[in-house]
Amino acid sequence: MKRIIYQIIDDIISLGVSKGDSLLVHSSLNSLGKFEDQAKIVTEALLSVLGKEGTLLMPTLSYETVGDSNPYFDLNKTPSCVGGLTEYFRLRDDTIRSIHPTHSVAGIGKNAKYFLLSHHFDSTPAGRNSPFAKLKEVNGKILFLGCGLKPNTSMHGVEELVEPQYLFKSETEYTILADGKEIKKKFKNHNFRGYTQRYDRIKNLLREEYLNKGKVLKAEVYLIDSTEMWKVAYKKLLENPLYFVDKVKA
Repeated sequence: MKRIIYQIIDDIISLGVSKGDSLLVHSSLNSLGKFEDQAKIVTEALLSVLGKEGTLLMPTLSYETVGDSNPYFDLNKTPSCVGGLTEYFRLRDDTIRSIHPTHSVAGIGKNAKYFLLSHHFDSTPAGRNSPFAKLKEVNGKILFLGCGLKPNTSMHGVEELVEPQYLFKSETEYTILADGKEIKKKFKNHNFRGYTQRYDRIKNLLREEYLNKGKVLKAEVYLIDSTEMWKVAYKKLLENPLYFVDKVKA
């Protein structure tokens, strides 16, 4: 087990993650290969690399169980629907979670409160108070751990700046349970009906110094500079609002 965690640490450092970084991680545990306590080992490796000055963030999205038909979000109990690593991370005693019914984020580290405690001020999934938007303000990084570049929730934040035709549908009033209190608030929901997300196209826009590719154990991984990603993606969306989607053929 120690051999595996040391190998993960070495691989992450080789990719370009450093002590003190603010890091948002998208993941597929199965891509790493089979070993016991996968989620715990990967989390501990990431925290070891980031150190006490760093911050580790993971999306704990819940759109599969929370939505128009079930507009209820329990901060402590609603599970993440984006993989085993994120659900393990959400349940740790040292983790805090942002308040958003469908696009919450969990975090540990020095700046976790900065990233997470204002998310509920937005009425959209990835607005300016969201962890996704705040990451670019501190030159944060995004790690894609064996999942490719398509599951890039931060790109929703870029889209919200431009509001292409596919992005939003009607608002939903959600009931949110947090800190023993129930509140009701309306949030805009993303749509994408009739379109397929193609956020992997970001690799066509980023120069090499802003997108590193490597391996962590058996997984193919990417590391992206968040600030540069927002910059080039926003510019491209202004030129072509449909660049990061494909229209589904009838």
